[in-house]
Amino acid sequence: MDIEKIHHADITISAVSPTQYPDDGFPEIVLAGRSNVGKSSFINTMVKRKKLARTSGQPGKTRTLNFFNIENELFFVDVPGYGYAKVSNAEQEKWGHMMDDYFATREELVLGVLLVDFRHEPTPLDVQMYDFFKHYGVPVMVVGTKADKIKRSQYNKHESIIKKTLELEPGDTFFAFSSETKEGRTEIWEEILAHTRTGNE
Repeated sequence: MDIEKIHHADITISAVSPTQYPDDGFPEIVLAGRSNVGKSSFINTMVKRKKLARTSGQPGKTRTLNFFNIENELFFVDVPGYGYAKVSNAEQEKWGHMMDDYFATREELVLGVLLVDFRHEPTPLDVQMYDFFKHYGVPVMVVGTKADKIKRSQYNKHESIIKKTLELEPGDTFFAFSSETKEGRTEIWEEILAHTRTGNE
C-alpha cells in the first residue's frame, strides 16, 4: 500500500451484530477512544480525506461498529466512543455486548489502536479499554492525540505518564499524533502495516 496515495477509502457498513460484519477477510484495525479524543480526525488524517469519518460536536454519536475499507487491503473499525455521561446505562450495556461479540469472535482483528489525549493522564475508562484489549489478547498501539498542543520538551514526560498509567505491556507501542501537523502519521502507518502483514501470514 502506498500510504501517500490512498485511492480507495469508504465506509462499508455500520454493523451492530456479527451477521453484518464484512466477509472480505481483510485484516482489521480497531480504533477506540473516549468521546471527542479525535478518532474521526485520526481516520481522516490517516487516509488523507477531509470527511470520510464525520467529526461531530455531539459526543457519543458513534453507536455502531463502523467498518472503513482502506484500499481493499484492510479495515479500520471505529467502535463507539466511551465516557460520555449523557448515554444511558442501557445504551452502554448494549455497546458492551456488541464489543464483546466482536472481540471474542473476530479472527480478522490484528491490532487495537487506543487513542488518548496526549495532554492528560489517561482516564480510568482509558485504562479499562486497554485492559479490554489485553483480555482478548489483542496487540495495542497507543496514540497520543493533539500532540501539537504540547511543547516538544514535554513529550517524554507526557509519554511516560501515559505508559505508566496504562501499565503498557512490552511489545505494545506508543506514538504521538497530530491531525493538524500530521505528526506520527507515517510511523503509525508503518506499525499498522507490519501487523496486517503478520495477520495475513
